[in-house]
Order: sequence, then C-alpha cells, then structure tokens
Amino acid sequence: MQSVDVAIVGGGMVGLAIACGLQGSGLRVAVLEQKTVQQPQASAPYALRVSAINAASEKLLTHLGVWSSIIELRASRYHGMEVWEKDSFGHITFDDQSMGHTHLGHIIENDVIHYALWQKAQQCQDVTLMAPAELQQVAWGENEVFLNLKDGTMLTARLVVGADGANSWLRDKADIPLTFWDYNHHALVATIRTAEPHQGVARQVFHGEGILAFLPLSDPHLCSIVWSLAPEEAARMQQADNSAFNQALTVAFDHRLGLCNLESERQVFPLTGRYARQFAAHRLALVGDAAHTIHPLAGQGVNLGFMDAAELISELRRLHQQGKDIGQHMYLRRFERSRKHSAALMLAGMQGFRELFAGHNPAKKLLRDIGLKMADTLPGVKPQLIRQAMGLNDLPDWLR
Repeated sequence: MQSVDVAIVGGGMVGLAIACGLQGSGLRVAVLEQKTVQQPQASAPYALRVSAINAASEKLLTHLGVWSSIIELRASRYHGMEVWEKDSFGHITFDDQSMGHTHLGHIIENDVIHYALWQKAQQCQDVTLMAPAELQQVAWGENEVFLNLKDGTMLTARLVVGADGANSWLRDKADIPLTFWDYNHHALVATIRTAEPHQGVARQVFHGEGILAFLPLSDPHLCSIVWSLAPEEAARMQQADNSAFNQALTVAFDHRLGLCNLESERQVFPLTGRYARQFAAHRLALVGDAAHTIHPLAGQGVNLGFMDAAELISELRRLHQQGKDIGQHMYLRRFERSRKHSAALMLAGMQGFRELFAGHNPAKKLLRDIGLKMADTLPGVKPQLIRQAMGLNDLPDWLR
C-alpha cells in the first residue's frame, strides 16, 4: 500500500501541470496515466490536434519551467486574428502591435505540450509517475481515498484530482451529476497547405451552418484547420476525394489564402458541451475536460483547463502551508467557486456566440454584421476582447 497526499488521475496536459506545480510544496503527488508518453519528433509531420495557447497559459507553463522546451521543439507564434462572416460586411481584425503586445498567442501541438510536462514531472522529486496505470476501484473514506489499480497496486491519498477527460471515470464513480448538450456539430481537423502565406494570422469564418478556423503553423504556408459542421456534412467532407475537399474548403474560406491543399489525413469528432454540477466534493477535485468541455470556436478549452490547474495549485499550496486538510470539501469550495464561475461565463459566451452565428435569418445576419463592425471600430472594445482572449482577465493572483 503506497500512500501519497495527492493522487492525480489522468496524466494529460492539465493533470501534469498540477503535478509540476505542486513540486516543492511539501505534498507527495502520484500521477496515474493509462498510456506511456512518447517524445514527438521535430522532423515528423504536424499532429492534427493543436491548441491555441493564450498569454495566461503561457505564464503558467513558463512558471512551471516547461515553456522553453516547448518553444525549442515546435510552436507557432501568431500576431493577428481575423474573424468574418461569409458574404457580408461584418468582420473584425486584431493585431498585436496596435494592442501593445509582442504576440497574441501560440499554436502548439498537444503532443509537444504533453511531452514537455511529462519530462518535467519525471524530474520532480515529489512526483511519482505511474504509467501505464488503470483504476479499477475507488473508495472514499473519512480521512483518505483508497485506490485499487488493475495491476493489483493499492494507493491511498488525502485528495484525488480527476483530470481523466470528458468521459471521466472518477466523476462517474463520485456520482457527480453532469449537464451536457449536443452542439449538433462535428469538428473536422486536418493540416492544409495554402497558396499564399498565412503571415502569422489566425483566421475564422462563419458560413451558414459551419465555422472554419485556420490556425497558422511555423511553416508560412501550413495551417491546422478546425472545421465545425453539421454531422452529416462533416462525414461527407471527410469522405470526399482530395480534389473535391480542397475545392469546398477554398470556397468556404472565401479564397482568403488562395488554393487550399490537404496535407494530412482528416479526423472528425463530435462536439458536446459539458458542465459538472460540482467541481469539488469530499476528497475530490475535478479539472479540465472532466469538469467542463466547450465548443472549439474560440479555442479556449485547454486554456480553461490550465487555469483550473493554476487555481488548484495555488489553493493546495495555501491550505498545506496553513496546516489545513487539503481534502475537506469546505476548504476546496474556494477553488470550486472560482472555476465554476469562469467555466460558466465561457460556456454561456460560446453558446450565445454560436447561436447568434447559426442559420440564415436575415434579421439575425444583419444584427451580427453590425455587431462585428461596431466591435471593430468602437474605441475601447477591441482591447477588452483581446484581454479576454489572452486570458488576462482570468489569471489567479499568483500568476499576475
């Protein structure tokens, strides 16, 4: 029977960030991950799953000591953003210099971030990485949690952190209710070569029932796309031959970067919104996708998860320093209130945005076009939107 203070179930990006952030706090940490983590090769093609890492997440990753190794491996800084609606006058543009920033964010493959955090966690003396490790049973006692792994290993912890993804096994075992809804969209992801260079600008176009984002990669002619479509249309686009797909993509993107050519396979996955009714319970805290999932239209999912990690790191360090029981729900409530508020605001914002841009209703189309135009031209609006997108309104005090 091994005994730790914090057992983190799920060694993805958010779970590993918490483990690294607790190093040196005096708390013993174990991370349980089902798969071993492989080193991405710099010469390999770009992975299909990427994240738009904002300034807030960059601050956290810098503080954890992994940012330099992420940049060394592969990351693409972007300096501008464009959002527009097809066949309309509504558009808004942002650039870093006019806002007083050196960049607006980075497009980074998830594998690159994951590996950098895994390497860092391996170097942490207070952290034990257990992989491959799969939970078989969990039992919540008054003073500790008992964890049984499929290989027969037994573990006790004062607090268990559920970082085990959208279909969280731990959330299910804790009987925490989940509010969820189908966005009636599937996301198609792929790597695309464009005839014209992207110039480090992230672009997003709303067209009828679809939302298409082009995220610039370090090669000036390569972008990672996230194309959010009705399920049957996403399936049709996945199965279309390359020539038909390239043509449909170029048209959907308003020929903004010339002809588009597919450089990779096409993957499709359903989009579901989720919101756990509790982010904390007796000896349990939920973070990342285990607590919430949102539509990728603003690319904020992983940033929201990293801020969960930042808040939990701060709270656990504070509680431990004050000699308090880190697993008591009454002490975890501060973390829960803060993160539920941030997640609810983001979920509501995305839902409102998505509904506003859905469909062809002429009155609604005029409303959103005027809204985009006003946001682009009214003084003081864009700086606030940029602060929100960069996560600077959601930073825990210790990262400010």
